[in-house]
Amino acid sequence: MSICIVGLGPGNPRHLTLEAQEVLKAAREVWLRTARHPVVPHLPAHLTVHSFDPLYDAAENFAEVYRAIVQEVLRLGERPEGIVYAVPGHPLVGEATVTEILREARERGLEVRIVEGVSFVEPTLTALGVDALGPGLQIYDGIDLAARRHPPLNPDLPALIGQVHSRTLASDLKLTLMNQYPDEHPVTLVVAAGTDQERVLRVPLWELDHHEVNHLTSLYIPPLAVVSGFESFQETVARLRAPDGCPWDRAQTHESLRSHLLEETYEALAALDAGDMDKLREELGDLLLQIVLHAQIATEEGDFRMADVIAGIDAKIKRRHPHVWGDVKVHGADEVLNRWERLKEQERAGEGSMLDGVSSAQPALLQAYVYGERVARVGFDWSRAAEVAEKVREEL
Repeated sequence: MSICIVGLGPGNPRHLTLEAQEVLKAAREVWLRTARHPVVPHLPAHLTVHSFDPLYDAAENFAEVYRAIVQEVLRLGERPEGIVYAVPGHPLVGEATVTEILREARERGLEVRIVEGVSFVEPTLTALGVDALGPGLQIYDGIDLAARRHPPLNPDLPALIGQVHSRTLASDLKLTLMNQYPDEHPVTLVVAAGTDQERVLRVPLWELDHHEVNHLTSLYIPPLAVVSGFESFQETVARLRAPDGCPWDRAQTHESLRSHLLEETYEALAALDAGDMDKLREELGDLLLQIVLHAQIATEEGDFRMADVIAGIDAKIKRRHPHVWGDVKVHGADEVLNRWERLKEQERAGEGSMLDGVSSAQPALLQAYVYGERVARVGFDWSRAAEVAEKVREEL
């Protein structure tokens, strides 16, 4: 009982490793995740070849297909003769079924052998003339990326996106990438890298879905021309605070920066009130500098890191939006706001009065307004001044 997972390489039969060739020659049958691969016609003639392609037609989504493949591979692997399961490229590069097979096989006590293959990455880099390690290449799956609203990519580093298998996916991918990259940002489509049908096409991002792609297509995204990534900006601020950095920035503390934080906040509000988007962009940058400076100082003093700041607010947002990251149903913005306030109250439970947590750093008028909003939720709210005076006399 065993499972042997063989990487078939990116598409050129010459890229099939010697170990893979030996395994396939010794096998009597092979199960393919998909027969849509240029190497398949070159498999040994004696092999009985099975394919999981029919599952793609029957299932509603890729996740369902992969679950079905995993279960069938595990079942076949429990036979005395085991199974040889072949996948495109390298078994551990962009192959969702393989990682799940490894996990479940361990639980079942099944032996798994990985026969490595050349992934899509190597011939694509050759076609591009790019060094993977030199510029800090990011590699991401196109299907996962297209399902996002914002790309989890550092725009100051190049990125290679695999499995751009259709124009529909390319369209979704384009919309995701446009949340970070300019419409005119140059990108490169690489089709069938390393094969006789290899094509390299350089296009602006907005044109990404205007060209024919297939299951052997990858996308290369070069870095932006100017520093734009959050990580790069953190490095800029850390450099200012370094021993050989700026004397003024090195001298700052949380307390000394307090007035700057307030000033930049007011300037951002002024730009917002004026409807000046260019000014707002600039002022948000100034405000971001203050936030990153405070986080850098906290990091140096061992209090917290920027990652902790982001983790905290991300968890809070998701916790207070169960209608987005959960199964709660809401009807309109008012209900969302009411639920938000109730969740805040639950989080503050046991911490004291409902008036606790109102910042004393706010201007007095704003502080009074926030107090008024909170007590209004429990009935302390009146439409006329005379009613307020009457309530005051009652309390006295």
